[in-house]
Amino acid sequence: MAREVLQTHDAEFSGRSIPDAVVGGQQNYDVSVAWISAQDQWRTIRRVLNIYFTNTKKVEMLEVLRLKVVTQMVDHIKEISRRGQAVDIGKLAFTTALNQMSNTCFSEDVAGFDSDQDDNGFYKGVKTIMKVVGKINCADYFPWLKTFDPQGIRKEAWGAYGWLDQVCEKFINQRLRHRESKLPPYGDLLDSFLDFQQQNPDDFNIMHIKALLTDLFIAGTDNISSTIGWAMSELVLHPDVMHKVRGEISERIKGKERLEEAETLELHYLQSVLKETMRLHLTVPLLLPHKSETDVKLNGYMIPKNTRVIINAWAIAHDTNSWENPDHFKPERFIGSEIDYKGQHFSFLPFGSGRRMCSGIRLAERAMSLILVSLVAHFDWKLPNNMLPEELDMDDTFGVTAQRATPLLLIPTPASN
Repeated sequence: MAREVLQTHDAEFSGRSIPDAVVGGQQNYDVSVAWISAQDQWRTIRRVLNIYFTNTKKVEMLEVLRLKVVTQMVDHIKEISRRGQAVDIGKLAFTTALNQMSNTCFSEDVAGFDSDQDDNGFYKGVKTIMKVVGKINCADYFPWLKTFDPQGIRKEAWGAYGWLDQVCEKFINQRLRHRESKLPPYGDLLDSFLDFQQQNPDDFNIMHIKALLTDLFIAGTDNISSTIGWAMSELVLHPDVMHKVRGEISERIKGKERLEEAETLELHYLQSVLKETMRLHLTVPLLLPHKSETDVKLNGYMIPKNTRVIINAWAIAHDTNSWENPDHFKPERFIGSEIDYKGQHFSFLPFGSGRRMCSGIRLAERAMSLILVSLVAHFDWKLPNNMLPEELDMDDTFGVTAQRATPLLLIPTPASN
């Protein structure tokens, strides 16, 4: 059925059913690539992303920025290790992904690894959005309740979205003043967006830029940090898998100072660990709701126009018809397999499929691989307070993304090898 909706009838089901939390919270939702219909405006924004952000050449050009941030992450963990303290893996991965994205967009860090503060509000803002947008909201099913906001979801979403909107507007205004002063360009994503806007003022404006930056910060931080948190949880629970990953890295790095980012994609066992993590702990358990753009005949049923369609990707990834022992963590199931992230294998849809699938697959794959390689290669990890692996809480929370219910705290020591 997922294949029918996302491939056979991709165009007919390419609309979006927008949650009330988004309508009531994101000021620019009507120009957000995540929510607008797949028409001319959507195609323009996707073209901007492809030109300046997601194509292979651009991804490779931005590698130095991602490497700089990961190096800062490793140095921070070394300092934590000297103090004998524990690391909050989820928070660490979030800060790393956040600074990778902020350097890509604005050429600067927006969060500090050493700070106990809430990442200048980014962490709380993004986490709040992912929670409220994914929450079951009675106003989505009984529209007359929207005015009353009985669960307080609109109010919570407005605060979080409003804060992110203000931050993006601040960076845009600073950059516009910089450009007016005829100072040298930064050459980052914001400069590229502003250049495109000046060349295409009728199709792409400042509102589009703010919405696009908001989308990138939400999608490019929470999903990556969630996957890294679950991957490290499984590696701690399965030391044999951790040993195999480290062995593969050691073998590949022989005679080199470090691995290039592209080389991490060639670590087949590491890639299998990431795929198995995303299968077992799917970042987006329910794909963002599609909507029929017209009446569609689907599998013998007539689906009326404007019908919400939700793909339960979590159930597909745990289906015994597709996966042997689906609740077990077994990276070996992907060794020698042709299954990838491109949405053509419908038993595995971590990034969706069809025209509405995530456009940042290449970047996410590289960012996750580089972070995980750095964590495994540089450090040994153990649970605090002599906790046994079987005592580790592996419960998750329900939202747009599946997060750990409790933070993963691990104590690092420099790897002996």
